[in-house]
Amino acid sequence: MSSDVASLPAADAPASILSPRYRATTIGMVALVSLHAFEALAVAAAMPTVAHDLDGLRLYALAFGGTLATSVISMTLAGRWSDRAGPARPLWLGLACFIAGLLVAGLAQHMPVLVLGRLLQGLGAGAISVALYVLVGRTFPEPLRPRVFAAFSAGWVVPSLVGPAISGLIVQHLGWRWVFLGVPLLAIPAALLLRPALRAVPPTSTGAGSGRRVVRWAIGASLGALLLYVGGQQVGWPALAVLLPAIALLALCSWKLLPAGTLRLRRGLPSVIALRGIAASAFFGCEAFLPLLLQRERGLSPLLAGVALSLGALGWFSGSWFQGHGGQGLARRQLLIAGALLMCAGIIATALAIQPGVPLWLALSGWTLTGLGMGLIYPSLSVLTLSLSPQAEQGANTSALQLSEALAVATTLAVSGSLFAWMLSVDVTLGYLQTFAIMLLLAAASVVVARRV
Repeated sequence: MSSDVASLPAADAPASILSPRYRATTIGMVALVSLHAFEALAVAAAMPTVAHDLDGLRLYALAFGGTLATSVISMTLAGRWSDRAGPARPLWLGLACFIAGLLVAGLAQHMPVLVLGRLLQGLGAGAISVALYVLVGRTFPEPLRPRVFAAFSAGWVVPSLVGPAISGLIVQHLGWRWVFLGVPLLAIPAALLLRPALRAVPPTSTGAGSGRRVVRWAIGASLGALLLYVGGQQVGWPALAVLLPAIALLALCSWKLLPAGTLRLRRGLPSVIALRGIAASAFFGCEAFLPLLLQRERGLSPLLAGVALSLGALGWFSGSWFQGHGGQGLARRQLLIAGALLMCAGIIATALAIQPGVPLWLALSGWTLTGLGMGLIYPSLSVLTLSLSPQAEQGANTSALQLSEALAVATTLAVSGSLFAWMLSVDVTLGYLQTFAIMLLLAAASVVVARRV
């Protein structure tokens, strides 16, 4: 096993992640995950008001894409740093950057300053997410890890249900600045709960280095992700002029940053990491276009469209809970294949919403099914990554897992967004069909890759 703690027999392992030994650590980690989720969703809801007040519409895309770009750098470096010195320093530095970014953004008087704050937030969020995964691997025995990642999923579900509404109330009654300034008041106490567990994690004697080459490739991937986001806002030839070099740059940097064999879908850990990016792209690609379809083509209000998206989040949590509580004895590989097949069926049913005569309940049931499949896949991949990684490589491999997702989702959204924008001038229905077809192909690819895990 990857650590002395993880080598405990399943019968000797504590029965709950909320047992006295793990309670503070679990609560602190889930609280940080929830705050990050709330901040991401709340900022998305508040950003139109922010751009209006700061006269910053031209930097609107950068305010979103910048966080992804800088998180690519911090995820890469935090993983290698965690392998050398343990997760404590990357987590504290990440928390400092995250809080500093929130304060800079919340106090900004001009849009460029707010963008700077968002860049700092991305640096912090990327480091925190990797450090938390390493902390799970170093602290919890292997039988409890599926439940920890199920709790992480729950930490995203609740903010997805109430985050946008709370953000709207904050913006309306307190002002948009408190969307940023309120989070540090809760993040610091949550992080302090992790101090005992972080102190108990010893540094490893070996680990991947974070040399200049890794830094250069990480910066290159960051620039590629940022160019993707900018290119995704363009239409026609300008989009191609930005997207093609960005994809080439990302492919080169991914080849250097991800474990050998990932892009070739080699069996074992490389396929685990590749599957994270492929499956996440299929899910989040659908999620990006579904509200537009429901509001523009089916006449739903923004509130009802948001409720429809919440069905996917509830399905995700249900699948995550199922895998975390035994999964009826199914092996991880079987859970992955079942999840990918559920996503295929769910995306097909969801796409039926394009046709006006199809009952909405059928399409929304499909979206719930898609979330259920993702709930089986997402935490299972996290569990497998830790299980297949020696302790000295847990940081590098968990950072690769999250890099795979970040870069794949950015690429999918940029390409599908540009294609959809181009198809709007031809046929709107074909635009939606084309988009869902891309996501269905990715879900089908997930079935194939899941068999190689």
